[in-house]
Amino acid sequence: MENGEKNITVIDENGNETLCEILLTFDSEQFGKSYVLYTPVGSDDENEDEELEIHAYSYNPGEGEDGGELMPIETEEEWDMIEEMVNTFFDEQEEEDNE
Repeated sequence: MENGEKNITVIDENGNETLCEILLTFDSEQFGKSYVLYTPVGSDDENEDEELEIHAYSYNPGEGEDGGELMPIETEEEWDMIEEMVNTFFDEQEEEDNE
């Protein structure tokens, strides 16, 4: 794993734990929130033809072992902003890979 990569464990409503890799975190002044985009670890292994499963949530950073609290995206405007951030992120990744 390269430096800078971080993993989180996401626990669903049934108590199931999933190890996930954080792709991107950012703050939005427009919405006054912080956001995290992550993908389950192993979801992009070996089969590059499949789409990457990306989850997006707003979050309140937390202290200590429990970390923060993930909250669902509430508005279409937030989804539009997140989609723009994702597109920019992957465009920049592609440029770095081509260098």
